[in-house]
Amino acid sequence: MTSKAIAIQSTQMNTTRTLKTLLTGTAVAVALVFAQATFSEAQARPATFAELAEEVSPSVVNITTSTTIAGRTAPQGVVPEGSPFEDFFNDLEDGEDGAPRRSSALGSGFVISADGYIVTNNHVIEGADEILIEFFPGGEEGVPAEIVGTDPNTDIAVLKVDLTGLPFVKFGDSNAVGARVGDWVMAMGNPLGQGFSVSAGIVSARNRALSGTYDDYIQTDAAINRGNSGGPLFNMNSEVVGVNTAILSPNGGSIGIGFAMSSAVVSNVVDQLIEFGETRRGWLGVRIQDVTPDMVDAIDGLEAAVGALVTSVPAGPAEDAGMEAGDVITTFDGIVIEDTRELVRIVGNSPVGKEVPVIVLRNGDIEDLVVVLGRRETSEAAAFPAAVEEPVAPQEPETVLGMMLSEITPELDEQFSLLGATGLVITDIDSESDAATKGLVAGDLIVEAGRQTVLTVADFVAQIDAAREAGRKSVLLLLRRGGDPRFEALLLGE
Repeated sequence: MTSKAIAIQSTQMNTTRTLKTLLTGTAVAVALVFAQATFSEAQARPATFAELAEEVSPSVVNITTSTTIAGRTAPQGVVPEGSPFEDFFNDLEDGEDGAPRRSSALGSGFVISADGYIVTNNHVIEGADEILIEFFPGGEEGVPAEIVGTDPNTDIAVLKVDLTGLPFVKFGDSNAVGARVGDWVMAMGNPLGQGFSVSAGIVSARNRALSGTYDDYIQTDAAINRGNSGGPLFNMNSEVVGVNTAILSPNGGSIGIGFAMSSAVVSNVVDQLIEFGETRRGWLGVRIQDVTPDMVDAIDGLEAAVGALVTSVPAGPAEDAGMEAGDVITTFDGIVIEDTRELVRIVGNSPVGKEVPVIVLRNGDIEDLVVVLGRRETSEAAAFPAAVEEPVAPQEPETVLGMMLSEITPELDEQFSLLGATGLVITDIDSESDAATKGLVAGDLIVEAGRQTVLTVADFVAQIDAAREAGRKSVLLLLRRGGDPRFEALLLGE
């Protein structure tokens, strides 16, 4: 036993004796268990990251890009100066008299195969007409790279260099041990153009969303700065669990809030870019919205504000499977769905053509469906064309639940650009009503109330009365604004 180990053991024993003199019975046992747990956790902390850094550093690269741009114009895609998510920089050479000039940018990346495939951020290489790779430390310099494929939705790009026998790293499971909140991680890259650099910290939070549809960021306090973009975030098993992408900072430098796109998302995107040169995401073919707490009482069989509420089902995979507007998707491919963001991410990561079991709640009953997923990139635009701009509403005299309602007339159809739609038009709204609080505005179209079609004000009032007689506190409305459907639950009041 070393002197260090003896000193630690001695301290623990002295602490035990002190505790015994102060505490008795169960309190002593609890205190001892706590002390032992703390001691055990302290032992698990890495004494050094040197071996890990030495093992994986040959696979980390510096990326330099150059772009020719018109004189005195900013390069396309540059993050505005002062943005809290600006995590890379540009060195512009001024052109004279409008002459073209060169824009250079620095970033990081990592090798994932011996034959030269490299992963980085899309924003590092976007718009570049020359990409050069420098290997760390002391490896090849200025090796040209070609773009294999990019995915702006996740800010991931795959490059290829004409080299073989390269050291490379593998992706780990970002949902497993090693990437939990509190686990140690290590970031590598080229911060601020200073060359190869290592920083370490812990996973601060999981499942962060910034602005993208498929966001699943790991938040870490490992120092990440401009130039770290595209570099790897390693777990302690030498596996890549994230791609360093953004920072939150008031001054452009690291303040301990960095974001790395999780390997659960990145690995799937990378595989598709290498195989197809593009992404091929699964597509369910529905419009959805989150279930809000005030909808729980209005939806039969729903016990909590979870799941994804289907607002419309155009021709496509979901319609073919028998899904309907008003269904609440509770389980997708065996995974319990908490909200719409989770469902979108899971569907997008699913293979095109896969048969997926889906469980929905419909009118208080559980329905089991099987959906054959389509491809989002080729189907979504056709199924959901761009919405019409929101019209300006006139006033109408009939008021229900704080809303002035009118049946559709040719004049209102033209006034509100309803394009032949059916339902009731909200022509004015009480700013203090629950409807206004829920975001309803003049020009919205009420299509259903209580899961029943409404064409007249009398239809609407009948559904309100029916909901009250059933003892409900709210009524579920299906609305359309500019052609886009959504559900809202309005309080019935007294």
